[in-house]
Amino acid sequence: MTESNSERALVIGASSGIAQALIEQLLQSASVTCIDAVSRSLPKKDFGDSVQHFEVDSSHESQIKAFISARKAEGITYRYVVCTIGFLHNAELAIKPEKRLEDINADAMQHYFAVNTIMPTLWLKNLPAVVAKNAPTTMAFFSARVGSISDNRLGGWYGYRASKSALNMVIKNAAIEYARRHKQVTLMAYHPGTVDTGLSKPFQANVPQKKLFTPAFTAQCLVKQLQFAQAEHSPYYVDWDAQNIPW
Repeated sequence: MTESNSERALVIGASSGIAQALIEQLLQSASVTCIDAVSRSLPKKDFGDSVQHFEVDSSHESQIKAFISARKAEGITYRYVVCTIGFLHNAELAIKPEKRLEDINADAMQHYFAVNTIMPTLWLKNLPAVVAKNAPTTMAFFSARVGSISDNRLGGWYGYRASKSALNMVIKNAAIEYARRHKQVTLMAYHPGTVDTGLSKPFQANVPQKKLFTPAFTAQCLVKQLQFAQAEHSPYYVDWDAQNIPW
């Protein structure tokens, strides 16, 4: 029996700390009874029968297409889609945010764009196949405040900023096309704030204690915004506190 659109969610990048908290919050707060969790490797946590895990490498569009095609063949559509994929630093790859122009490296820039822009874009490209024609769907993609062009006053972080700005443009662009083809779809670029995960660890020293959030907190904030988002206001670019961020 196929789950109704109103009961099913898709979480992409499901092995991250925020994604794991988000799965819990969706099950508790959003009337979601079934979640498809997608990641390159299966997470350790078992959420029971309500959550199905799928191994999908988002750097390969063939794997994304195969997953979407299988879901479509089962007649599955999603009420909520959240993509938590993102990259900021990696010691093994010797990649970290640049402080000045001289720090820019072509390989690092390519990696930033591959993860932060291209992978979410490939999902946006393929998701129309699992969007209900006559029911609302809200899709949130993790962006960042530093991706705002007009709000950039500090500079630096060239690869991360530029790749998130590019993602924001893709979301704005896709929202125009989704509005023509699927009028009840809402797209959202979401800034979760500074969350206490491995991604932010090297940069937490100067973060005020009250502005360093737990994964559970930012997941709660996101679920509330997913529930209240409206297609006529798509696309959103908002932070954890539901405050609009200038594009």
